[in-house]
Amino acid sequence: LHAIYASIAQACKIKGWPGVDLLIIGGDFQSVRNAYDLNCVAMPAKYREMCDFHEYYSGAREAPYLTVFVGGNHEASVVRLGPLRIAGLSGIWKAYNYRKPHYERLPYNESDMKSIYHVREIDVRKLQQVRTQVDIGISHDWPRGVEWKGDWKKLFRQKAHLEEDARNHQLGSVAAKVVVDRLKPRWWFSAHLHCKFASIIDHTEGGLN
Repeated sequence: LHAIYASIAQACKIKGWPGVDLLIIGGDFQSVRNAYDLNCVAMPAKYREMCDFHEYYSGAREAPYLTVFVGGNHEASVVRLGPLRIAGLSGIWKAYNYRKPHYERLPYNESDMKSIYHVREIDVRKLQQVRTQVDIGISHDWPRGVEWKGDWKKLFRQKAHLEEDARNHQLGSVAAKVVVDRLKPRWWFSAHLHCKFASIIDHTEGGLN
């Protein structure tokens, strides 16, 4: 987070902005609150570090910009920021766990540490209950099929390994697609695939293919 906030400050300095109103993070920034949380992170032990989120969580540091993020847990939420309504879907898509309940309980075993990050149908159903317009949607995974709504040729040149999954209809999250099609937000932001990609979804055509 220190590096992220510093990069924003530098960008604002270059552009002559006084600051930014909102920072949206699409996950994978290791929001570890304390040493115990390190035992619940799905990665090899040698890579586990406290990093700096705990300083902001404890109040030792104050975030210079309002920050909204989705993560790998099982929360589904909607928040308001002034006139904006923001919906978030945490987790990654794994079809074999989608219809299961959140059965994991602390202390997690090796299997639980991975499955806890898998989005569940109950999370999607919560968001499907939203009845007012959502302006911004956030997920970690890309919505299924969104790659075909932008410059997919450029995407596959940059990330050649994605093409096979895309052509086999395996790239992206079915859960995120369901939420996009239902809520039809003006903007949707995702991370996970580590590349910059823009697309346009025409909701008048029924959403994603």
